[in-house]
Amino acid sequence: MKFFKLLILLPFVFSCACSDSTKEENPPIEEPTEPIVQLPAEELLTLAQKDAFKYFWNYAETNSKLARERYHVDDVSNDQNLVTTGGSGFGLMTILVGVERGFVSRGEAETRLNTALNFLETADRFHGAWPHWMNGTNGDVVPFGTMDNGGDLVETSFLCQALICIREYYKNGSASEQALAQKADELWKGVDWNWYTKGENALYWHWSPEYEWQMNFKLEGYNECLITYVMAAASPTHAINAAAYHEGWARSGNIVHGGSRYGIPVIFNYNGSTGNVGPMFWSHYSYLGLDPTGLTDQYADYWSLVQNHAKIMHQHSVVNPNQWNGYSDKCWGLTASYSRNGDGSTGYTDHKPTNDRGVITPTAALSSFPYTPEESMKALRYFYEDQKATLIGVAGPYDAFSPHHNWVTRRYLAIDQGTIVPMIENYRTGFLWKLFMNAPEVKTGLQNLGFQSSKYNF
Repeated sequence: MKFFKLLILLPFVFSCACSDSTKEENPPIEEPTEPIVQLPAEELLTLAQKDAFKYFWNYAETNSKLARERYHVDDVSNDQNLVTTGGSGFGLMTILVGVERGFVSRGEAETRLNTALNFLETADRFHGAWPHWMNGTNGDVVPFGTMDNGGDLVETSFLCQALICIREYYKNGSASEQALAQKADELWKGVDWNWYTKGENALYWHWSPEYEWQMNFKLEGYNECLITYVMAAASPTHAINAAAYHEGWARSGNIVHGGSRYGIPVIFNYNGSTGNVGPMFWSHYSYLGLDPTGLTDQYADYWSLVQNHAKIMHQHSVVNPNQWNGYSDKCWGLTASYSRNGDGSTGYTDHKPTNDRGVITPTAALSSFPYTPEESMKALRYFYEDQKATLIGVAGPYDAFSPHHNWVTRRYLAIDQGTIVPMIENYRTGFLWKLFMNAPEVKTGLQNLGFQSSKYNF
């Protein structure tokens, strides 16, 4: 089971109806019959953001106003009250961008965020950490697996990344906005990061009052969990020591890898893909707030790390070693998402070069805009212009499709839609990066771990 988790990563094994193998009625991918209308790049970027924003505004869980785990166009009642913690963090950051872009008013957003934070304040927590899934009607934990019925530190870190941004955004506003900022501050400071070390020099993913540490999933790099160590080091109330980062996450230096793909250095040893790269979300989840520009430590230049990851992923589709029909320089992007099983049913997997099933996930390319703007713009135009009628739905691009199998899933996942708006905005203005990186605790935490930033002068 441990080996399986390292390949797929636990929060995605049971997530998103992995056992949902029902066959869908899907629109086939067809060549457009009407002339393609090209929008100016800036207008197209805004349209893509506005569409993905809808997932977290129009289709939020009705009581908590947090993110539903999934939304199926073919079954809108599917898990309609199942709230996802990490996806909600992405959604809260998406709402901040929505205010900046004028999709909603500042007052509307304040009301919505107050509802969400009030829910989080009374929801189940385990030594301060929220569970992976919650019941949106009452805040009770919904088990993610038999033993995964307690705190999920990684999902919590994604949420806390957002809480820092909310605090920074509203801290100098009106009296009610300052109260919202204070609420966000108190929530993230309530996480006992140090508890999740078990007294060792490493962080652990889960703790349950019923099963305690039986899942025993140590956070070791490299995957999507860098932000968990950053938040844990930044905590003014329950900080971890630097040794946990260096010995646990960085594996005492063994996180570094000297190999390359397509002549592009991989830099780190990606878990389960030694010598290659992992799914694209590993360069998204931690970096919605954490700015890799000019960020270095003794192990890597993080801009090179994430940019190389995206360039390798793009080149994989250009070279197309598996000869999938439809892959090209504009149709690219592998990450964890819904997938097409061999029998044509819908499943879920962590798509990557070593697990390429001919399935493209739009968020992989769109959320890579800061790293590969030209390649991502080609993908955006392909999704929104060449294949708009087939691939774009009520909340932006559907989660996944396969040109080879002429297959599209008319479904959405919070964790996939949730990185599109923040990362496109970071490409356009650096908005969320500035909020997060200028938070004093973040700077202190990064410095304590040995990071330097030429952009933010530490």
